[in-house]
Amino acid sequence: MAVGAGPEVWALSPLRAVWLAVAAAFLLSLALQLLPPGSLPSSALFQDLIRYGKTKPEASLRPAVCRGCDVPKRYFSHFYVISVLWNGFLLWCLTQSLFLGAPFPSWLHTLLRILGPVQFQGDELALSAFLVLVFVWLHSLRRLFECLYVSIFSNAVIHIVQYCFGLVYYILVGITVLSQVPMDGSHVYVRGKNLFMQARWFHILGMMMFIWSSAHQYKCHVILSNLRKNKAGVVIHCKHQIPFGDWFEYVSSPNYLAELMIYISMAVTFGFHNFTWWLVVIYVFFCQALAALLSHRFYKSKFVSYPKHRKAFLPFLF
Repeated sequence: MAVGAGPEVWALSPLRAVWLAVAAAFLLSLALQLLPPGSLPSSALFQDLIRYGKTKPEASLRPAVCRGCDVPKRYFSHFYVISVLWNGFLLWCLTQSLFLGAPFPSWLHTLLRILGPVQFQGDELALSAFLVLVFVWLHSLRRLFECLYVSIFSNAVIHIVQYCFGLVYYILVGITVLSQVPMDGSHVYVRGKNLFMQARWFHILGMMMFIWSSAHQYKCHVILSNLRKNKAGVVIHCKHQIPFGDWFEYVSSPNYLAELMIYISMAVTFGFHNFTWWLVVIYVFFCQALAALLSHRFYKSKFVSYPKHRKAFLPFLF
C-alpha cells in the first residue's frame, strides 16, 4: 500500500456508500426477522420484498398488489446472462490494458472516477483485481450453466424489485472490482512491469478457496435438483423435500454459505486488506443470512422430521 494513502483507504466513495447502504438494509431486515413474533406490525409489502421462491406465502394469502409484481424465479438466469456479458466485457478491457497497454474506454474511466477514487500507483496489485474479475466471470458462467441445465424451477416467484436489483447487482460488482485496479492515467499500472511477478501467497490461497467453495455450491445445487428426479434422471415433480448430503448435513442452505465463502475467497485474493471489497462481503453475509434464515424456517414448518441439529446458515452457530 502506498505511503500516505492511509486516509484515502477509509474514504466513503459513492461506490462504498452504495455497498454500505445495501448491507445496512439487509442487516435491518435480518434483525427484524430475529425479533419475537408480534413485536412489530406486520407489513405484507416488506415480507414480499425480502422473501422469494419457497419462502413466499401462497398466492391466495398475498395481497393482489403484491401478486401483480411477481416475476418467475427461473428468471434468475437473466442475472447471469447480464453478468457474463458485462463482466466479460470488463475482463476484456482489463486484459487489453494489462497485456497490450491499451487504455480503458474514456466513458469507463470516467465512470470509475465518479463512483470511487481510482487506485493510484502502488495502492493495489493489478494481478489481484485481474484474478477477482476472472473469478466473478467464472462464477457467473457456472451459475448460468446451473440455471439452464441443473436447477429445476417450479412456479415459484420473486418480486420485480428483487429482479431489477439482481440485474444491476452484477454490473455493480464488476465495476467495484475494476475500480480497485491501480491506474496511471487511463492505463493500468503494473508494478515491476510484469503482471505475474506480482503473484503472492494470498493469490494461491484465494484461488484454492474459490475452487473449493464453487465445487461445494455446485454439488449442493445438484443435490437439490436430484430431489425432483427419479433414479433415471427424469423430473417427476417440483415439490420440496429434505435434502441430505455434503454441507446439508450441517446447514439448511449450504448453497448460500458457499456463496459467502466465494466472496470471502475474493477478499483473500485482494490480500485481505481491501476495504471496499469487505463491504461487498458484509452485504453478501447479511443477504445470504436472511435468505438462509427464511429457508430454514420454511423447512422446519413443513417437515416435522426435519433434522434438529441443522443450523440455518453457519454450522453449529446460526
